[in-house]
Amino acid sequence: MPAEHPESAPGPWPDGGEGYPSRVSPEQNPTPQTLDAEPRPGRLTAAAALAALEGIALVTGGVYLLVMGLSGHPDDRSQAVTGGVTLIVLALLPLLAARGLLLRRGWSRGPAIITQIMALPVAYNLLQADSLAIPGGIVLAVVAVAALVLILNPETTRALGITGPDGVRERR
Repeated sequence: MPAEHPESAPGPWPDGGEGYPSRVSPEQNPTPQTLDAEPRPGRLTAAAALAALEGIALVTGGVYLLVMGLSGHPDDRSQAVTGGVTLIVLALLPLLAARGLLLRRGWSRGPAIITQIMALPVAYNLLQADSLAIPGGIVLAVVAVAALVLILNPETTRALGITGPDGVRERR
């Protein structure tokens, strides 16, 4: 029977340490109390709602294209199915960003901004159409600009825990 080494036995160590051999604690690290103690700003909630709305619209459009491509009589069935699947996959970006914004994750601001920047050229193209797409372009442009304003607001930046270039958080 091999002799037990202090490194392989759980429990108190000669130096007073506890936990696993690598000195890793089984306890989870607590989240910063300063961010969770404050209520989530309304601007952050509104930005998350707008991002989620865009994601839901993309999923709806993707499902519509997919169903019509499979059951209807499209000009090109493979193109309709590919377009539907693409829209559904693209919906993941704003939906994940919305979830991250609601949970106050700093990483979520990047995908949320990218989503809005991608929406602006789409809105412009919808506005150039001679059809019922023009109101859709107006709505998309208003939502994208409003979401950008909300996401880039200093209050939202503070709530997400994003620091400035020198690593210091902005003061109120």
